[in-house]
Amino acid sequence: MAIDCAHSVEGSGPALFLIHGIGARRATFAGLVEGLKDRFTCISYDLRGHGESPLPDGRFGLDDLVDDLEALRSRLGIGRAHFAGHSLGGMIGPAYARRHPDRVLSLGLWSTAAFRTQDDSAKVKAVVAAMREKGIGQVLDTLTARWFTDAFAAAHPEVIERRKRQVMDTPPDVFLNVFDIYAETEMAPWLHEVTAPCQVLTGENDGGCNPRLNRLIADALPKSELVILDDLKHAIFIEATDRVLPHVRDFLVRQAG
Repeated sequence: MAIDCAHSVEGSGPALFLIHGIGARRATFAGLVEGLKDRFTCISYDLRGHGESPLPDGRFGLDDLVDDLEALRSRLGIGRAHFAGHSLGGMIGPAYARRHPDRVLSLGLWSTAAFRTQDDSAKVKAVVAAMREKGIGQVLDTLTARWFTDAFAAAHPEVIERRKRQVMDTPPDVFLNVFDIYAETEMAPWLHEVTAPCQVLTGENDGGCNPRLNRLIADALPKSELVILDDLKHAIFIEATDRVLPHVRDFLVRQAG
């Protein structure tokens, strides 16, 4: 059953749904929304069990997250829209587009993964296993080191602590559940079915969602544009919205005509 997710609506123009990643919040996109709301109606929301959204009843899968997004679209009375997601959100968006192609004007796959090798998959699953064994808090430093550049972390320790607090404030079973979805989802077999114009974007030094995988993602999509952001890791919207925004805005404005 779909969950009535907490959401924010800002701006005017064509609708744009923004989908955050594991243990994050809709506030991830605050800076992006500021740079887009003059041209787009920006809808950001908290995934089930995150932020102000209700807790799920038991475990859930990618299809359930797609159901939540469709329920939100329907509740807002929006016919067609642009959809874009970061990390796990970059998997929810394409899965939504595959199921509801007539609803999707364009798609953003930001800092996400597909075409993982056996070694790639083993590494991400090992992180989840370590969290189950040692506790989420014991692995957080490893995660934030993968998310943020060293220079940013050194200059903005308060931002790193705030991101850690978001993770720790997410119920552990929910956090591990969404991490399982991220680790186990493989879009490679069906990405070619997603026919909407797509923007594929990632950081040059994002270990788990690296340029190698994103080039394969872009090649698999019938209509795609690839952007690799120099020097950045995974947390592109917390660390460097100012660098991401011009690429995102240009793509969306062109798709909106």
